[in-house]
Amino acid sequence: MDPANAIRLSLLVGAAATSLALVPAITVGYALSRWRFPGKFMVSTLVMAPLVLPPVVTGLLLLWTFGRSSPVGQAMEAIGLPVPFSLIGAILSAFVVGFPFFVLTVRAAFDAVDPRMEELSRSFGVPPIRTFFQVSLPLAMPGIAAGTVLAFARALGEFGATAVIAGNIEGRTRTIALAVYASLDAPDGERATRTLLLASVAISAAALFGFEALNRWHRHRLHADG
Repeated sequence: MDPANAIRLSLLVGAAATSLALVPAITVGYALSRWRFPGKFMVSTLVMAPLVLPPVVTGLLLLWTFGRSSPVGQAMEAIGLPVPFSLIGAILSAFVVGFPFFVLTVRAAFDAVDPRMEELSRSFGVPPIRTFFQVSLPLAMPGIAAGTVLAFARALGEFGATAVIAGNIEGRTRTIALAVYASLDAPDGERATRTLLLASVAISAAALFGFEALNRWHRHRLHADG
């Protein structure tokens, strides 16, 4: 077992999942914060479902949706992007479990933006889309950055859903969490376990420190503006 490979793969999966979630999380978070539309409660419930579902159940639902016997899975495989037991499956599971945390933080960031700033911009004839990019988004950016860090940290520690849809394949889908689980049964796994645990604690601590620092910066700026 190569701990360095599991660490590298975890960072890759976490970064890819967080990058893919960035635009959807901002879109959904802003919509839930500012818009009123039919089915808003259902959208919020669907987005937040992975928070309350057991990770293994989430992984099973993903497997049913993207498995080789499903229409979506067959379409993905036809274009050369098979999901089950692949790196794509690991990224997808990390995306799904991290997305609710991302949306919650982004929504809170937009909730903290004074709507009067947006109304003032529109009163000067600035179109809504420009108001979003020139007023709403910059004011919410520290909170969005904090959500990015939190989503990355959650994706980094994903285990249950990844194990179901991506498996535990050395060098392909074995992230830190899966590698720790595998090393528990390995005859010489004690050293690898220590390395993986230290790496996991260090990366998670750095991510959480960044999250807290960005949260404090956001609160300080809001108080200063107020």
